[in-house]
Amino acid sequence: MLYEHLGVNELGHLTVGGVDTVQLAEEFGAPLYVLDEARLRANCRTYTQAFAAHFPEGSYPLFAGKSLCFKGLYPVLEEEGMGADVVSPGEIYTALAGGFPAQRLYFHGNNKTDEDLIYALESGVGHFIVDNHSELERLNQFAGERDIRQKVLLRVTPGIDPHTLQAINTGRIDCQFGVPIETGQAARFVAAALSMENLEVEGFHSHIGSQIFEAEPFCDAVDILLEFAQEMRQAHGFVVQVLNLGGGFGVRYLESDPVVDIPGNIKALAEHLRQGCQEKDYPLPRVLLEPGRSIVADAGLTLYRVGGIKTIEGYRSYVTVNGGMTDNPRYALYQAPYTVLPADRMNDPRDFVCTVAGRCCESGDLIQENISLPRANRGDLLAVLTTGAYNFTMASNYNRLCRPALVMVRDGKARLAVRRQTFEDLVACDL
Repeated sequence: MLYEHLGVNELGHLTVGGVDTVQLAEEFGAPLYVLDEARLRANCRTYTQAFAAHFPEGSYPLFAGKSLCFKGLYPVLEEEGMGADVVSPGEIYTALAGGFPAQRLYFHGNNKTDEDLIYALESGVGHFIVDNHSELERLNQFAGERDIRQKVLLRVTPGIDPHTLQAINTGRIDCQFGVPIETGQAARFVAAALSMENLEVEGFHSHIGSQIFEAEPFCDAVDILLEFAQEMRQAHGFVVQVLNLGGGFGVRYLESDPVVDIPGNIKALAEHLRQGCQEKDYPLPRVLLEPGRSIVADAGLTLYRVGGIKTIEGYRSYVTVNGGMTDNPRYALYQAPYTVLPADRMNDPRDFVCTVAGRCCESGDLIQENISLPRANRGDLLAVLTTGAYNFTMASNYNRLCRPALVMVRDGKARLAVRRQTFEDLVACDL
């Protein structure tokens, strides 16, 4: 089994957090997002405990809300000692609606509108990750008009290639996020920020990409950032208090994927940072990271009902399900790998090679190709694993389909966290 919180009961049914997935589908319907709260909490503690052991006091992980964002998630994050990375007013609103403290929010975005900036300021957001000169000037103006001295981190680009998928590589020089160090623009960016009377610059932010399995790319980024920090100290007397190294640790989607040693990576990163600071006689900054996928991805799975089976002789067999790219667009976007299991027939031989396809009017609406399942029947229940990240948040109403419900399981019980959309929801904003 891909993860230890998954199992098979005496009925041959897949279980998640000890709960029978067949019963979940019968009670809540399908498609259905399922999130194991115990696994979610354990993943949070993997980070918070490693932070406490290896990073300076005042360091903590920030959950990346772009990976998963709904109101009921934020009380769990607060209880587990997490901060939160938000990238839109909608994410801010959701976090606040869930009771999350505004001071623990860090507001990202490469194109924050005036309305975004004002909303975040008036909501008391703790830190802004400032992406560019325009934002810097507007934020300083709006903060001054409200008699606020706003804490900020400056997003700079280190020019790192972590050898990850190009669509999720955010550390290269030619990128729409941040200001590059190598071209000299970041130095001018820092000088401008330090001159803003209504902004308190606490440090730098860097994000090099996602689905990274080792510490080395982060250590390479630290080397560049520390060298840049040293230059800024010499030029302006500015000493970095906070270094936000972004997110990126990967997760296993397939059995063949490596197991990521997150505590070991954090320890290696902390030791590398400490050594770099000692060599430069630089004060050790507080450290932030922005895990998203590695907090929620493996805590989630999606359940589907099989609708039909179609074999094209000489080509392949298709198993169609009652969801698809509307609730999980990642395969359609970049052929993301997933493990697909026969949730109600876990003990049956898997000798039927097929492609699992969705219900949308798109030839690209596929969940996974060339996988082995028991010979499918209409009504069978399939489970797609590791869907806790970038499924619910990327879902759409394409083909005017309703978004699925989301349930959380804990202590052998399930509760509805997000109800299934209705047809009335689909037309609620129509005039």
